[in-house]
Amino acid sequence: MTTLIRPTENDAEAEPKAARRRSSLAQAGLWLWPALTTLMLAAHSINAPQLGTDELVTWDVGTRSLDQVLGLLHNVDAVHATYYLLMHGWMAAFGDSHTAMRMPSALAMSATAALVALIGYRLFGRRAGMCAGLLFAVIPVVSRFGQEARSYALVVMAATLATFLLLRALDRTRSWGRWAGYALCLMLVGLLHLVALCILPGHLVAVALRSRQEQGVFWRFCVAALAGAAGTAPVIVLGLSHASRQIFWVPEPDAWGLVEIWPQVFASALCAGAVITLAALAGKERRDALVLCATVAVLPPLILWAASHGDISYFRYQYVMFTVPAWAVLAGAGLAAVTRSWLTAGAAMTVLALLVLPDQRRMRGEFQHDVQHNADYAGAARTIEKYYRSGDGAVYVRGAPWMLDQGVRYYLPADVKPREVFLDRTAAENNELAPVYCGKPVKCLKGESRVWVVVPGNASDPLDTVPLGQQMALRAAYTTFGTERLSGLTVTLLQRKKS
Repeated sequence: MTTLIRPTENDAEAEPKAARRRSSLAQAGLWLWPALTTLMLAAHSINAPQLGTDELVTWDVGTRSLDQVLGLLHNVDAVHATYYLLMHGWMAAFGDSHTAMRMPSALAMSATAALVALIGYRLFGRRAGMCAGLLFAVIPVVSRFGQEARSYALVVMAATLATFLLLRALDRTRSWGRWAGYALCLMLVGLLHLVALCILPGHLVAVALRSRQEQGVFWRFCVAALAGAAGTAPVIVLGLSHASRQIFWVPEPDAWGLVEIWPQVFASALCAGAVITLAALAGKERRDALVLCATVAVLPPLILWAASHGDISYFRYQYVMFTVPAWAVLAGAGLAAVTRSWLTAGAAMTVLALLVLPDQRRMRGEFQHDVQHNADYAGAARTIEKYYRSGDGAVYVRGAPWMLDQGVRYYLPADVKPREVFLDRTAAENNELAPVYCGKPVKCLKGESRVWVVVPGNASDPLDTVPLGQQMALRAAYTTFGTERLSGLTVTLLQRKKS
């Protein structure tokens, strides 16, 4: 009978102690090398890209007080509540540098590589598992989001762990402890990102196949899945109420979207083609294992595409990145099937790693985390720091969905704090992602002799970008002293007019 279990020759219960020890060491080597390779690639130049808009939100929320974080989540972004609370504690312990904020993602991708290798081993054998883990490591999107201070890498890890725990539960289907572990992991998946629960239909198909051979499996799975999903109920309720204001800008996908999403999911068209081709070469492997991986890899994008033809679209490649490990397992199985030795498999993986090297380099570009705006927040901060005087004021024009104010503030030294002249309440005080500005701007100026104005874009007259009421107040009292145009934004210094 074919089942989704470990290769029987490595069954620990059937081996003597010495053999089990050798097996444990071998299994450690199986997952350790992919994990270390992934961590090395994710950590390489991890501090090079400037923080993107989403990362600035993470920094902004993570540095608030716990009460302020909870206050925000009641109004918006509840779907990221678990991640924000995790990062609140992490940043309190390790700081808010690029490396510190991004390291949880790098560690999560590293752990995912280990899980990919173990899943590949359980389903297709040792060489397939090692190939799968190392292939996962060199996929460009793994490095890209292993260097992102956002929840996506943790979602990928949690979803992959859920698949691994499902396989363990299917080893001993009568063990409620294993099903409980699977249920808790599903709850974590949903708490990190509700959309990732789209992994469940893939699991359901695999369990349905198994239930033909063993009674009771299907209803145990259903109990575990429902229990895990039920644990995410608060996030579901709040998240759905916030969805219309958070992702209103995501376009409804057309039929072509089902094709063009894959180069985005892998962060490389070449890599997407190579991995999918290798996955197709696994077609002669075990049917039950192929069905599990294929459904986990393919069904979630189809489900999201179908669900995105209503009031809200959820069709973003970041939301289906948790399918990449399943593709890597299939590709590892395909590579192991068509190569006859470790040497040829290693040579094939080396060739793929060299082919995607340009994509890997691109992932570490200075503005790669904010390619829509290419905003040089660090450059703006350097300009203000260079010419700053005590008592200076500042005006930051956010421009949705920008976090321009937070971006410049992040890179400014602690002792350079120009007063935001039109600010009434900060975003933290407002329990929102956006601050509240003065209703009557002219009354908010307090005689500052100089005001820094930072606006998005490079308009010929930067003040044209400022909201009209603020613009009129500034033009009435100040003249332009100097302007510096940087990538994606402009910094202007205003000086008070002489009476």
